[in-house]
Amino acid sequence: MSLVPEKRELFSTMSVHDNLQMGAYSRWQAGYKDHRDKIEYVFRLFPCLYERRDTMAGSLSGGERAMLVLGRALMAEPKLLLLDEPSLGLAPLIVREVFRIIADLRQSGVSMLLVEQNARAALKVSDYGYVLETGSVSIEGNSVDLERDPRVLATYLGSSAGR
Repeated sequence: MSLVPEKRELFSTMSVHDNLQMGAYSRWQAGYKDHRDKIEYVFRLFPCLYERRDTMAGSLSGGERAMLVLGRALMAEPKLLLLDEPSLGLAPLIVREVFRIIADLRQSGVSMLLVEQNARAALKVSDYGYVLETGSVSIEGNSVDLERDPRVLATYLGSSAGR
């Protein structure tokens, strides 16, 4: 299990490459020595991280930090990926890229628990959804059904969504 925290905490005085290696630490301790392959995989997912591999993580932009935190989590090869507000504070182009990668991960079989205020993006990449209001589940169902639910449309997607 790996967590992608909302605050995108990184080892700011370590390089991008070193942050990724830290993500593989538990696998390395367990005897797996495939961290180089995993790093190459993350660099294929996020080419901009490859370009910045020797850069200190603390100097990355918000979008690059989001990609690095997600990449670091993937280094552990999790069976369950916990994502807390992965689009928070990101530019629209970066949000699209992050959700494209989330969708690709879903297709590859990675199970995820996604907490996200961007309801439209979250429903596009999920199988099932829960709408929380004041800490309680108010609506739940298959994501396709939630996208068509009049209450979700009116409150979270805008009344013209889905038309």
